[in-house]
Amino acid sequence: MTEQNAAAPLGRVHSCQSMGAVDGPGLRYVVFLQGCPLRCAYCHNPDTWAFEGGGEATVEELLQRIRRCAPYIKKGGGVTVTGGEPLVQSEFVAALFAALRAEGFHTALDTAGAGDAAGARRVLAHTSLVLADLKFTTEEEYRRCAGGSLAHTLAFLDLAREMGVPLWLRHVVVPGLTDGAQHAARFAALCRRYENLQRVELLPFRKLCLEKYRAMGLPFPLEETPEAGPEHLRRLQEALGELAVPIS
Repeated sequence: MTEQNAAAPLGRVHSCQSMGAVDGPGLRYVVFLQGCPLRCAYCHNPDTWAFEGGGEATVEELLQRIRRCAPYIKKGGGVTVTGGEPLVQSEFVAALFAALRAEGFHTALDTAGAGDAAGARRVLAHTSLVLADLKFTTEEEYRRCAGGSLAHTLAFLDLAREMGVPLWLRHVVVPGLTDGAQHAARFAALCRRYENLQRVELLPFRKLCLEKYRAMGLPFPLEETPEAGPEHLRRLQEALGELAVPIS
C-alpha cells in the first residue's frame, strides 16, 4: 500500500442507488452515507443514524461503481451524496466529489447542514448543487423536533451563498407542524435571503417508514399525525410562488 493510499479517507456507506430520479436533476447515482447527529421527528431513515453502521468504502471503490453508470447519468444527471448526514464525513465527501468533478460528473450534496464550517467549505468547493433541508423556521422548533439548530443551518446556507453554489431547498410539510400561515410567511422570508436559490421542493409528510421503526423497536414520534395532502401545501405554495415545486 502506498503512503497516499494509506492516508486516503474511508467513508462509511449505508447503501447506494444506481438510478435515482428524485435526488437532484436527471438520473443520478445516489450514495447514502451512514451516521447522523439529528433526530428529526419525521425521519424516514432511522437505520442511517448510527455512526458505527454501514460498511467502509474508499473513494476509488465508489468511483468504480459509479463509472459503470456513466452512460446513463452524465447526460443531465450526476451523483448525489446523502445520508444520514454527509457533512459528518466531510473529508471523504470532499475527496469523492473532487474525483467525480475531475471525471466530468455533476455532484449534488443532500444535507441538513449539520457539520462544521471548515468541513462544509471543503465539500462545497467541489459541489455542483446543494440540496438542503430547511426543516423549521424557529430555533425552538429545530431543537424540539430535530435536535438541531436553525442558526447552524442558516450558517451553512450562508456559506453556500458566499461560495456561489446553486441551491435547492427541501421542506417537509407536516400537518399541524409546518403548514400554518405564520410558518409559511417565516419560511418564505428565509428563502428570500438566498439569491443562489433555484427552487424549493415541498415534500408532503408520509408514514411509509412506520414498519421500519417498528422493526427497529423505535417509536415514531408522528405516528398519530395525518399524512399531508394538497391542502396542507397550499399556504407554502402561495408564499413561495414560482419557486415552489410540490413533490408527490
